[in-house]
Amino acid sequence: MKRLTMILAVVFVLGITTTCFAKGRLVIYCSNEPFACQAVADAFAEKFDVKVQMTRSGSGTTYAKILAEKDNPQGDVWYAGTLDPHSQAGVNGLLESYKSPMLEEIGPEFQNPATTKQYHSAGVYAGVLGYSVNTDVLKEKGLEMPRSWEDLTKPEYKDLIQVASPQSSGTAYTVLATMVQLKGEDAAYEYLAKLHKNINQYTKSGSAPGKAAARGETMIGIGFLHDHALQKANGYPLELVVPSEGTGYEIGGLSIIKDCRNLENAKLFVDFMLSAEGQEVPQQVKMYQVPTNKNANVPAEAIRLDQVKLIDYDFVTYGTEEMRTHLIDRWVKEVKPLAR
Repeated sequence: MKRLTMILAVVFVLGITTTCFAKGRLVIYCSNEPFACQAVADAFAEKFDVKVQMTRSGSGTTYAKILAEKDNPQGDVWYAGTLDPHSQAGVNGLLESYKSPMLEEIGPEFQNPATTKQYHSAGVYAGVLGYSVNTDVLKEKGLEMPRSWEDLTKPEYKDLIQVASPQSSGTAYTVLATMVQLKGEDAAYEYLAKLHKNINQYTKSGSAPGKAAARGETMIGIGFLHDHALQKANGYPLELVVPSEGTGYEIGGLSIIKDCRNLENAKLFVDFMLSAEGQEVPQQVKMYQVPTNKNANVPAEAIRLDQVKLIDYDFVTYGTEEMRTHLIDRWVKEVKPLAR
């Protein structure tokens, strides 16, 4: 009986070890579209025979989750979503530093773009900020096609625009940071107050406004245009607009969570997603982001950064916790409470 008890005790301890530090496992926090997250998780699992668990949420929500779990990390790697919260996570000591050998194939501006400059995050794709317009609704209402950010504040577009809330969405934070860099801070918040009058809903997810515009639930949806290109490719009557004043863009982040349980598999996942093969996986499910690997195929539907008017987006300055908190707090205090 004593020998049996000892054997069971050893099995129990080994079971705990296998559960917590098992080789062949990976937990991905993903901030891309759910179907793209699943495609990437499945491709990695099949290629490397790794058991993958994937959780999908927006980049702002994922950052908050990683911060809440910092003393007991539950995830291993964070894939996709705007760079700014990834950058903030690095500044706050929530990420592992990892200089992947695959960075040699990544465009130089995407190799080490985050604020810390310690290889806490790499850029895995890029996407242009803009808006889509449902042309059927536009025709039905007899309105002209808006072509600029300023056009969106015209009174005829009242209750016809959706954008995400910067409190939950990295996409919406990019909108804030873009306006500040385009106009200066005070002028940017004056603009956002005028735009607020035409907003029918602030969504939780950055991709939701494009989907709503596709279905005709709103006429205009602001967001990253690769999300909207998917809706257009699926047959919805959308026209994609890059605003004439110029616009910001996103770098999709890729980071390893500090003190994760499956570090070697996390590094392997980063290497895979920085490869041309890994970056082409989302394209198979109609994600039209611009890959950062110089050898990867660029989808014909993608809006290339070198073909549109972009601002010189400052990812370092606008990726800091202080700036991010300041801009979001100011929006909450000065724009969100205004009457519509």
